[in-house]
Amino acid sequence: MLNQPWLKPVMECSLVSGALPWMFWILTIAGMIAVLAFLIKEGERKRVIITLIATVAGGAIGYLLTWLCSDVFVVFGVEMGAKVIRAVAIGCAMMALLICGIVFLRRWKRALASVAVVVALFATCIHVDAIYEEFPTIGSLFGYTGYSRLSSAKLRKSTMSVKEWKKLAAEGKMPMTPKEGRIYDASIPAAKSGFKVRDAMVYLPPAALSAEPPELPVMELMAGQPGSPGRFFQASHIKGMLDEYASKHDGLAPIVISPDQNGSNSNNSLCADTSQGKAETYLTKDVVDWAKKNLPVSDQRWAIGGFSQGGTCATQLGPRHAEQYSLIMAVGGELQPTSGSVEHMVSEYFNGNKAAYEAQIPANAIKEHAPSDQVMILGSGALDHQSLTNLETNAKAGIQAGMTVTKIKVPDSAHDWHAVQAVLKPTIDWFADMSGLGKMTKAINEYESLEVLP
Repeated sequence: MLNQPWLKPVMECSLVSGALPWMFWILTIAGMIAVLAFLIKEGERKRVIITLIATVAGGAIGYLLTWLCSDVFVVFGVEMGAKVIRAVAIGCAMMALLICGIVFLRRWKRALASVAVVVALFATCIHVDAIYEEFPTIGSLFGYTGYSRLSSAKLRKSTMSVKEWKKLAAEGKMPMTPKEGRIYDASIPAAKSGFKVRDAMVYLPPAALSAEPPELPVMELMAGQPGSPGRFFQASHIKGMLDEYASKHDGLAPIVISPDQNGSNSNNSLCADTSQGKAETYLTKDVVDWAKKNLPVSDQRWAIGGFSQGGTCATQLGPRHAEQYSLIMAVGGELQPTSGSVEHMVSEYFNGNKAAYEAQIPANAIKEHAPSDQVMILGSGALDHQSLTNLETNAKAGIQAGMTVTKIKVPDSAHDWHAVQAVLKPTIDWFADMSGLGKMTKAINEYESLEVLP
């Protein structure tokens, strides 16, 4: 239903920029001005004063409650950041003013204030979403991606090495390639794991879409929980980064696979083989086997990475499968896989085997599989204080294991996709350099919108 052509403009309408967010803000401000004007016109000075006091109180209460949920009780498992706290406070202040309009005004003016409250609520939600950039379009709210299906007719195996491809490019004999890569919806069977999954998303760079593609490296990247494979591509803006890289390197860029590590938005697989399903086997065996069978992939080790719970998965699986992954990237990752209390996870997921759970803790996995020649890039928004602490712990474990560790802080960002976008840019360049696609031309601290930590 959502894939109907006539719905495409609606599904692809941006929630984080453009006309729609501005429309809600303009309507909200207009509603507030109208309510205040009506109250002043009616000459009830007492009601105007009460409304102004309620507005300030609403903002203060909204700020306090959001701060408590975010920084004190950490209700959502992560700190929401100062930007979100301020956005909610502003939203509560606006709605408090408009609710006073409902209380004090009559007839059609009350109806107008009621509608304005709903509009203000939407404006606040869109404001918070723009900070996280979790749902970039209307379609993303409903799982719509708009990507084409990866059919067997589009699958091609490699016919040459990257070195041979570059030689042809230098001679002006490179096979014809499109200007941009493509993202596809792909079904990756759980042949070994039996894990119940949703479709994966696959980015094929221009070189992979040619009739004679070269052997290309692979990045396996995961969204958080709740989340989906489509969410990673929509929120990270990685396609633009990869296309830009390919435009400067004869159509060469890594293939990117975003698999489903959880099976649904509400489930957390812990990215482990548990009584709830063999997620680890799916991600490290089934996905790899499918790619080798169907895509023009090289024999080089992959990169694995993700955001939030996806980042935690990367720091678990990367060290545990060093033979498969040469680079690990995690943004906003946790210190351990988390779905309820440790006691609950040990009982429900690992059949009472606490040692099996503890083996999945990233720092333990890194230590257990040391020494390591892997590269680990850990990132966090500067306003995401818990993730910054987690970053330091995992970085220390990586350094002790012999990994090449880089720690990145993203200014003016919290636990959000803006931090992911900033960290992805140097990660792509670094992994492409490791894979022989092209030399990294600048140090990480020279990239925009990030700070390398000592």
